[in-house]
Amino acid sequence: MTSDLSQFYQVFFEETAEHLNEMEQLLLAMDVASPSPDDLNAIFRAAHSIKGNSGTFGFSDMTEVTHILESLLDRLRKSELRLRSEMVDVFLEAVDVLRGQLDGHQHGSEVNPEEARAVSERLHRLTDDAQVKESAPPATECFRISFVPREPENVKLDDLISALGQLGKLEHAKSDQGGWAMTLETASGKGEIEEIFSFHAQPDEVEISAEDPGYGFFSDADVQEDPGYGFFEAPPQQQEPEGYGFFEPIPEPPREVASAPEPTSDSPVQQEAKTGRRSSDKQGGAEAASIRVGIDKVDQLINLVGELVITQAMLAQTANGLDPSLSERLSNGLSQLERNTRDLQESVMSIRMMPISFVFSRFPRLVRDLASKLGKDIELVTVGEGTELDKSLIEKITDPLTHLVRNSLDHGIEMPEARIAKGKPAQGKVTLQAAHQGGNIVISVSDDGAGLNRQRILAKAREKGIPVSDDMSDAEVWQLIFAPGFSTAETVTDVSGRGVGMDVVKKNIAAMNGKVEVDSYPDQGSCITIRLPLTLAILDGMSIAVGNQIFILPLTFITESLQPKPEEVKTVAGKGRVVHVRGEYIPLIALHQVFNIEPRITEPHQGIVVLIEAEGRKAALLVDELVGQHQVVIKALETNYRKVECISAATIMGDGTVALILDVGALAKLTKS
Repeated sequence: MTSDLSQFYQVFFEETAEHLNEMEQLLLAMDVASPSPDDLNAIFRAAHSIKGNSGTFGFSDMTEVTHILESLLDRLRKSELRLRSEMVDVFLEAVDVLRGQLDGHQHGSEVNPEEARAVSERLHRLTDDAQVKESAPPATECFRISFVPREPENVKLDDLISALGQLGKLEHAKSDQGGWAMTLETASGKGEIEEIFSFHAQPDEVEISAEDPGYGFFSDADVQEDPGYGFFEAPPQQQEPEGYGFFEPIPEPPREVASAPEPTSDSPVQQEAKTGRRSSDKQGGAEAASIRVGIDKVDQLINLVGELVITQAMLAQTANGLDPSLSERLSNGLSQLERNTRDLQESVMSIRMMPISFVFSRFPRLVRDLASKLGKDIELVTVGEGTELDKSLIEKITDPLTHLVRNSLDHGIEMPEARIAKGKPAQGKVTLQAAHQGGNIVISVSDDGAGLNRQRILAKAREKGIPVSDDMSDAEVWQLIFAPGFSTAETVTDVSGRGVGMDVVKKNIAAMNGKVEVDSYPDQGSCITIRLPLTLAILDGMSIAVGNQIFILPLTFITESLQPKPEEVKTVAGKGRVVHVRGEYIPLIALHQVFNIEPRITEPHQGIVVLIEAEGRKAALLVDELVGQHQVVIKALETNYRKVECISAATIMGDGTVALILDVGALAKLTKS
């Protein structure tokens, strides 16, 4: 009978990705001169787990790479080899190859088998070229095992014997208690034997005791004194030199394996996936503290809680119209419901929150490789790795941060000789920092490099036809680096110089309702700060009225609101109306014209003008009035209706009506520059 392992593929993919990330982090932090035994053991265990699991699922390409990697790591952790820096480099290459193979199996992407073959050859060469220490063979220990299962017919003895035989020399026989009696001579510990049995038996069905290799039933005299120690059958008078006629010697399997074995229906990994049991009690305790849940289920839960918040707001608004003296108990109950609903909403939203270390953890490798490629000595410092933000933001912030870090390494940090000439240390520093500020998360990428060159940026802007002036503030000049196609690099390399990276950063951050700020000082370095909301499921917004319609304007894009005087509103030929605010003329956009709504107010000096800034553009929105500030639950408009120009999403207000959330970026583009 064969089992379909495809149902466990997702668990395998997730766990293998975690093992690869752990290996990479430990390798990057490894002190080559004095490696930590605990770290070497952890890397070995990760490789061992990947090898075993990939073999179980039939992914032989991954098994072949991890088998060679595991063998080399095993010799390192046993101090048979000395760790060298080139070993770490090849180990990291092997991690990259395994990631590519994993992605190929998970998403069906193309995998180059030459890369796996090349890294396997390099691992083999490391083993052959290494200086092997002369050491005694590892000491072996003899274990006496009594295995009496309650349901013997459900035990796959062949699988169990095969797994135990991998550990050393095994002999076994049926016992008079309905189970099996075994002896195992091995260099492995008791924990590894228990780990194998955990897939086949309950703890109370197995007894394992360690004895000297000559335990008693290996010599004729001892066997005659106590034949079998109570659970062996009495041996015959004429005993053979090995096995005594009733043991079945199990030959030790070859240590070098060319390819993964065919998966069996009751292999250890499959049993673990079926039963949910882990290989040790300690691991089981750790796993009990967490649970894997599909993100679609979490999204559904968040959506339902959002509906609950809307329903609570509707009830509260309805109750406001009742006589308080007649509905005091109802009012108290609704107040308690509101508190409980808000607490529930915060708790559910926290489920999607993840530490930003998931993003930061990939940059030590990037900095290491790119600094080596550029010939620079650069240290990466991370601060606030435990800061949490929404999983959807975790996924979207990775690319912008990658562009910023690469930009700091390539453009910001000088070459070592240039830094020394300036009186700086030869080693540059890039700092990644994250922290919560109010309802936002603030992420900064800073370096101690040369800083931005104001004159070069202005000259490049004029060359590209961007309107600039020498009177511009530094903050305005620094924002020019986000213009499409803008780059001050003298040559185009495979790292940067095409002027697309920073443009992508600005667009991606704006799409997340965030802001980007730049600070720079000559020869002291630069700092780029990103401000983002903690989640994309809830929005802090200002509700505005235009005619009989209510719109939500995200607070992060609002700079101020005012009621202009008649003389402050001008009409400019070819540009329409503008509002004069503190020496600056800002294009005026009448929302009732954009959405073809009958307004209550048409003149700016009679209504309210809200100043917004998005994607480097400023605009003034003419509205009838400001209704109030709200925290609203975002509903995707395209999912429930269709895409609407200048509208990003929708929400449901307390009275049950639908309010549209304005797309500030699209509105700002309506202005004529």
